[in-house]
Amino acid sequence: MAGFVSGVGSSARWLAIANQKGGVGKTTTAINLGTALAAVGERVLVIDLDPQGNASTGLGIAPEKRHKTSYDVLAGNASISECLLQSAVPNLLVVAANSDLVGVESELTSDAARPYKLRDAVTALIGQQRGRSEAAFNYVLIDCPPSLNILTLNAMSAAHAVLVPVQCEFFALACISQLKDTIEQIRATLNPRLEIQGVVLTMHDARTSLSREVADEVRAFFGPKVYETLIPRNTRVAEAPSHGKPILLYDYDCPGSQAYIRLATEIIERERRYQAA
Repeated sequence: MAGFVSGVGSSARWLAIANQKGGVGKTTTAINLGTALAAVGERVLVIDLDPQGNASTGLGIAPEKRHKTSYDVLAGNASISECLLQSAVPNLLVVAANSDLVGVESELTSDAARPYKLRDAVTALIGQQRGRSEAAFNYVLIDCPPSLNILTLNAMSAAHAVLVPVQCEFFALACISQLKDTIEQIRATLNPRLEIQGVVLTMHDARTSLSREVADEVRAFFGPKVYETLIPRNTRVAEAPSHGKPILLYDYDCPGSQAYIRLATEIIERERRYQAA
């Protein structure tokens, strides 16, 4: 995408997909938003920073192919470039994850630079791309684990902004102010450029008053940061990862697929407005 002025190849936008609450659709959003962005012509990298490696699985990266992973990036054993794997989706590459990530926190305990390992790797990647006429990536999506640990801190230290999935259920509201406080703390201590890029409402069921009430309250709290697109609760979206496919490859015509295409379009338009401002 033309006009971006920071990131890999002077044009990538790095987004951490994060929420301290589990089960809100972070990995599902990383997989399917990444696929939808790639489907409209963007060059996308998904970095899997969750030890469960579900984003890698959902993008068709089998465990036996994960020879170099995000663990190796954080541990300093490999560069991002050395860990890139082609997904099942054209224009979408993956830095995969596996259970090795569980040990990162203890291994980096005595390292004062431990929150910046991913940022340092990003800086090295930018250096490799400098001078090229075309950027390697337009968007880099970082799938975070459902906790505020060293992995999430690395993601938020490296990212330009945070994309927040919020589940349209009762307990989701309790975590909103906590998450916002966390982002403010990281901006004050680790990454002054960090901002909330947007909030996406997931698992929305238009038939229930609870979904509508949660959506209204989230919009009241975050205002225009909340995307207009609602990601519906959809069985086909839940089935797709077990087949190693994003929903756009598994069932393009289902409501979940179409919602992620709309979300990708909305994000691109928002980024264009942001860069033009």
